[in-house]
This record gives sequence, structure tokens and C-alpha cells, in this order.
Amino acid sequence: MKLTKQLFFFVTLLLFCLNLQAQKCYVFVGSYNDDKNKEGIYIYELDTLSGVLHKLSSVKNILNPSFLTLSTDGKRLYACTETKTVNAGSISCFAFNPQNQTLSFINTQKSGGDNPVYVSIHKSEKWIANANYSGGSVTVYPLAKDGSIEPAKQVITYSDSSVNKARQDHSHIHSSVFSPDNNYLFLPDLGADKIRIYQFDSSKDQPLQLAKIPFVKTAAGSGPRHFTFHPNGMFAYCIEEMAGTISVYKYKKGRLDHIQDIVTHSDQYKDNFGSADIHISPDGKFLYASNRGGENNIAIFSIQKDGKLKTIGYQSTLGNHPRNFALDPTGKFLIVANMNSGDIVVFKRNSITGLLTKVGTDIKVPTSPSCIKIRQY
Repeated sequence: MKLTKQLFFFVTLLLFCLNLQAQKCYVFVGSYNDDKNKEGIYIYELDTLSGVLHKLSSVKNILNPSFLTLSTDGKRLYACTETKTVNAGSISCFAFNPQNQTLSFINTQKSGGDNPVYVSIHKSEKWIANANYSGGSVTVYPLAKDGSIEPAKQVITYSDSSVNKARQDHSHIHSSVFSPDNNYLFLPDLGADKIRIYQFDSSKDQPLQLAKIPFVKTAAGSGPRHFTFHPNGMFAYCIEEMAGTISVYKYKKGRLDHIQDIVTHSDQYKDNFGSADIHISPDGKFLYASNRGGENNIAIFSIQKDGKLKTIGYQSTLGNHPRNFALDPTGKFLIVANMNSGDIVVFKRNSITGLLTKVGTDIKVPTSPSCIKIRQY
């Protein structure tokens, strides 16, 4: 009997180890390829021991796929396409096949506004929402059973402005982020210094309904850009591009209560920065934010029990213009897309200190890498 139990234990352990080995970690990279004949979306495999990236395949015949989002099951990839293209802008859908490691184009729909920069998917897998930066609008699309994008059901355009007339002459919606329970949609508006808030009722033909508190104001001239929630769902964080700050909020049922502002950049670069992206480690202990401009680094913060941030340090991205970055699902690696220098850099993350160490070999990307998504299969 004892031998049988031991045998069962070792077989279970062996199967577990084989399953771990069978899992593969893929990295999807969006870019600004100003020519359809150039590669636009790239797929790499991440070696989870060494941090080395191996190129698997790429996609052409799509213009400026600058931002990417994966469906929950990883079988569909949605991209903001034709960004920064006059009188254009679209959202495109691709099918991903983990077996042959390729993307296949499914369909595309007009973005409902110029320069789409962010797309997110509802947990029901029945809706996506995209933010149009130059158009100052949000567009909501239903998804068909095969994941293809159906014509838009809702397009809402804003005309607000704020104090910096050179950059805030009208609304610029920079991201569209669902709440942890997917009952609300948050829209940081760089042009209006607002975070707009909608209830999202997936059962309605037009799911966006104004929340009881339809927006919160950020500091004048701050330029809210990207937005994320703590894994515990109790706190939310907004990176502000123009002010170079992160605003911290307590969160509950669509309501944001401001509790802190903290700068993302060091004093050395107080006049030359461009805060961009923001992500939290899976364990909820650390927050990372990218700075462009002359700084070109990742700011590292520890997250306190009350949700507030404490600056830990800065890590150079070893490139120019880190527009976007991502953490792998385990939190072991952080991968940065340096858009202007055309490279992707992999860092290993210390789960105790939160600090980053470069690993692997830098990957040169022929077009300007602008977005990173990572998923295990």
C-alpha cells in the first residue's frame, strides 16, 4: 500500500513536470510599419529559463498594428490598425494557432475615429472597446461566435479641452480599460484631464451607460494616459503622460477616490519626460511605469497595504522611447518595446526587491515596436 502511494506521487509529479515543459510562452509584438509590405506583427517564443526570445513568425499586409489585445483563451488577437493614417483607422481580428505558431487574418472594422490606440476585450468574449486618440472617441463592437468583429454598436465622441492648448485642444481618449468585474469601462482622456466612467451592461444593444459619477478630474495639464487595477480590485492607478505622475485611487463599484499623486521620473529629468505605460506584478507587490523623453527607463514602485506607492528605483530600458512593456503571467520577466531605437529588451524581475536585471539578447525589430503582449499556451 505504501509503495502504491509513493508510485502515485511520483507519477503525479512527473505528469506535472511534463505539463510545465509542454507549456510555451509566446510574445506578440505590434509595431508602426508604415508600409503594408513590411512586417507588422511579430511572434516570438520566450525561453522561460534564459529569457532569450526566438522569432517564430510575422504578419504583413496590415498597416500600423500599434496596439494588441488577446482573447482570454488566446485564440484571437485584436489589433488597432491603420493608426496615424489620414482618414483611416480600424480594428482587426486575427486567429492564432499555437500548433503552427501563426496568425491568420479574420476581418476588420472601421475604428469610429482617427488614430485608434487601445483595444480591450470584455470577459464575456462578446464585446471589445477601443479608444481613438485623435478622434477623441470610444467605439464598442459585438463579437461573433468565431471571434470576428461585427459592425460597431456604439460610438461616443467628446469635444472637451484643457489648459495646454497645444496638446489639449480637444479630447484624446488614450485607453479603454474594463473594471475587474467587467461591469464598468474606464477611459483616460489626455485632452480633457478626465478619467471617464461608464457602466457596461453586456446584455444591452448599446452597453455603455453613464456611471453615477461619469468622470473624475485629474490635475490640470496632467494628461491621463494608461490605467490599471490592483489584482485585489481595491485600488486603481493612472499614469499621466504630460505631468509625469501616477494618480492612485481607492476603487469600489465604479467609484474612484483619489488618495495619492507620485512622480514617475527622477529629478534629473523633471523637464524632459513622457510617461507612457503602467503595469502591476501578478503578486500585487510592485508597480512599473515607463518614461520616454530623455529618461528612457522603467520606474519601480512598491505597493503599500493602503494602495499607495513608494519609489524603489529606476531601470534604463537600454533603448529609446519605451512606449509599451509587459510582464509575463508568472511575473518572472518584464519585456520592453523601445519604439524609436527599434529593439525589444528582456529583464528578469526579482520578486523580493522588485528590481530588474537585463537577460538574453536584445531583439532588433525592422519596424518600430510599439506594443508587447505575453501569454502561456
